[in-house]
Amino acid sequence: MTKIFAPALLLLVMSCNNGPDVKTGTGDPSTKADEPVALSYSVVDTFPHDTSSYTQGLVIYKGEMYEGTGNKGRSHLMKVDVATGKATKKIPLDPKYFGEGVTILRDTVYQLTWQEHVVLVYTLPDFKKVKEYKLNTDGWGLTNDGSSLIVSDGSSNLYYYDPSSFSLQRTQEVNESGQAVFNLNELEMIDGYIYANQYLTPNILKIDPSSGIVVAKLNMEKLVARAASLNPQGDVLNGIAYDSTTRKIYVTGKLWPELYQVEFSK
Repeated sequence: MTKIFAPALLLLVMSCNNGPDVKTGTGDPSTKADEPVALSYSVVDTFPHDTSSYTQGLVIYKGEMYEGTGNKGRSHLMKVDVATGKATKKIPLDPKYFGEGVTILRDTVYQLTWQEHVVLVYTLPDFKKVKEYKLNTDGWGLTNDGSSLIVSDGSSNLYYYDPSSFSLQRTQEVNESGQAVFNLNELEMIDGYIYANQYLTPNILKIDPSSGIVVAKLNMEKLVARAASLNPQGDVLNGIAYDSTTRKIYVTGKLWPELYQVEFSK
């Protein structure tokens, strides 16, 4: 998103969230934690991306790309033509909302808001808003595992919610080499792992959802540099979408001029 946790606030978040309902992946402190594997990537194809889109959520559903954007008064939910980068369907959010992560489960779109603590729920294909849920944390990234909605809030935690009631099911702390990892942002489920943009870094983290451990990491600084050279007003890497049918992976960033189809090394 658009904030950084100050050290004092980080300690508060960690102390508040390490209760009995929080699963951690730190393990035995006497055991040296494994370093995440460094993954590489290759760019398969490049497509245009709207430089007015402050990308907060990116998802492929039934072969179609959907994108949620942020900033108050400029937040939208869109269906996007990958080939042209243009929105084929677009609705604005109420100007009081700062749009955040997006996911789709069973023909239902869920869109977070940042500090308004509201989850917007729409039906497909009409983008009709049918519900609003309250969220106890800020909203950053959002994905699903086929049964639960998984939310990030910029802390080291992932929160699992029931999609029918948005009641909290469990909290999972994310750790890298035995240390809590903060600024978890946009999320995507790929082949049983959660991939997360880490805000203010060029990194994508591959997280084992059963343990919360970062098992691998991708550094995309070259794509960040390319985007900046093409649009100096561009912001951070943010946006991961996976087409489970074609197995294509797409990444982009806030205000980026391009969307990239990429392949990750195994």
